[in-house]
Amino acid sequence: MPRYALKIEYNGQPFVGWQRQTDLPSVQGTIEAALARLEKDVPTIATAGRTDTGVHAVGQVAHADMQRNWTPFRLAEALNHHLRPHPVAITACAQVTEDFHARFSAQWRSYTYRLISRRAPLIHDAGLAWGVRGKLDVAAMAEGAKHLLGQHDFTTFRATQCQANSPIKTLDEVRLEEINLPAGQEIRFHLKARSFLHNQVRSIVGSLEHVGSGAWEPDNIRRALAACDRAECGTVAPPHGLYMTGVGYPDDPFAEGWKEA
Repeated sequence: MPRYALKIEYNGQPFVGWQRQTDLPSVQGTIEAALARLEKDVPTIATAGRTDTGVHAVGQVAHADMQRNWTPFRLAEALNHHLRPHPVAITACAQVTEDFHARFSAQWRSYTYRLISRRAPLIHDAGLAWGVRGKLDVAAMAEGAKHLLGQHDFTTFRATQCQANSPIKTLDEVRLEEINLPAGQEIRFHLKARSFLHNQVRSIVGSLEHVGSGAWEPDNIRRALAACDRAECGTVAPPHGLYMTGVGYPDDPFAEGWKEA
């Protein structure tokens, strides 16, 4: 069966998350329903990483095994046709070898969290970013974030229901980007690692927001991390500011792009 890698973009607001659930709208279920319009008995698709309710993606990756030999362009076009009107799109497609696996072949994953600081409520970005009142000290947050780089026990920043075998993860990047807005500031938190714990990114962002607001000192991040205690975590940032932005593989399946055929 030919295998295809799919790069996927979606707005997570109407979904209960990536994973298929009975009688509830999910990203996986929506894509599999579109695939079923093209071929009967398409196997379950596999993804690089499940996202929670309300979380978005611009660079999610999944793979699907088909019965027919589709050109990648035609498969993506057909899927996007059947995905309408759901806020899900296939932005790239490539035929891959049978040993490619969206999850197990991945070498890293990246996420971006959007936080907008302004006194007025968010209107156009409602559901797409976390809105907080009061200007945040980006330099202080960046100083606190330095304590999280490298390999650590991230128990403090791990959801209690996390099913990972170990809380030890290696965070390769925690970078803050500040964008000045007419009525405030947008701060984007860029994080990259081989894999993440459940709620790890949102827990880190919420704790760093405490630093930015002045409620915590930058060193509080180090102390919270060293405590290995979930009770020492700051507020967990809401899901709607989180975006899965990319997945890295030994050979990028989308490197050559795709051509109309």
